[in-house]
Amino acid sequence: MENSVTEISKLGEFGLIDHLTKEFPLKNESSVLGVGDDAAVLDFGNDKEILVTTDLLLEGIHFDVRYVPLKHLGYKSAIVNFSDIYAMGGTPKQITVSIGVSSRFTVEHIEAIYSGLRTACEIYGVDLVGGDTSASVTGLVISITCIGECEKGKEIRRDGAKPTDVICVSGDLGAAYMGLQLLERENRVASGVGDDFQPDFAGREYILERQLKPEARRDIIEALRENGIQPTAMMDVSDGLSSELLHICKKSDVGCRVYEDRIPIDYQTACMAEELNMNLVTAAMNGGEDYELLFTVSLSDHEKVEKIPGVRMIGYVTEPSLGAAMVTRDGGEIPIQAQGWNAFNK
Repeated sequence: MENSVTEISKLGEFGLIDHLTKEFPLKNESSVLGVGDDAAVLDFGNDKEILVTTDLLLEGIHFDVRYVPLKHLGYKSAIVNFSDIYAMGGTPKQITVSIGVSSRFTVEHIEAIYSGLRTACEIYGVDLVGGDTSASVTGLVISITCIGECEKGKEIRRDGAKPTDVICVSGDLGAAYMGLQLLERENRVASGVGDDFQPDFAGREYILERQLKPEARRDIIEALRENGIQPTAMMDVSDGLSSELLHICKKSDVGCRVYEDRIPIDYQTACMAEELNMNLVTAAMNGGEDYELLFTVSLSDHEKVEKIPGVRMIGYVTEPSLGAAMVTRDGGEIPIQAQGWNAFNK
């Protein structure tokens, strides 16, 4: 009798992580928080806690070098890790960079990647302290580990949301996804035209930048600190707002209601969605790679949050029995489903 097999796509990224790590209980007192949040939390008896996160970017899965400049790729590789540290309420301090390269890449190509890494480190005050290099037969591979710090007991996890908390998000959503759609469309056109083709990006600069050169929301973390606001739960929007909302609901054992007409969307994002005949709200809820901050705050902090530029209150936390839903413009409710980025989807 054949052994039964389970396809990875059936579990998905986070289901696979849970499945593989459930038999790894924490044994050391210094391990405060392990797998399951934006970063691990370590405590070595000082007045600061150490935050550790890692991210793997694979050519053909996470990026396409046909239309992603290598300097931008290096910058983005660092930013996605910085964002995880900020999403814990911390400050990134060091990174290690491991890279695998195939023979089609030259020294100059790798220099371009490291130029982007260096720019990100300079802007965010982070040190490159180590890493590894290797040959690769599958294209370009970049793996970065970021180390950060936060005040002891001040890390912001995904599991602290409570009913009546206000749900907030920074910036706007869906722009990075629309930037990706634009790049892929122009790349398809170029492949059928020839070397003389010039892509038309006029009036679409913002969504391109959101895809190629995202920023970590250090400014929002600093504003929360300055206003004495300690979010009850937080994570960054990397896989899509719908997926992140469900993560917080699951970890916190709560439900939520978010309002369709409160989802922040940029004008260029809306124009691109109309041009591609795509549902705008679906793109904003499920697009991913925005690297904005999704967080919940106590109702008593409502007025403080309202004064922070770039933050929109989009809903509230409910009892778990009510589930997670989006309230439509006509007052109806649509269950929120995790339709965001999943590398294991076929």
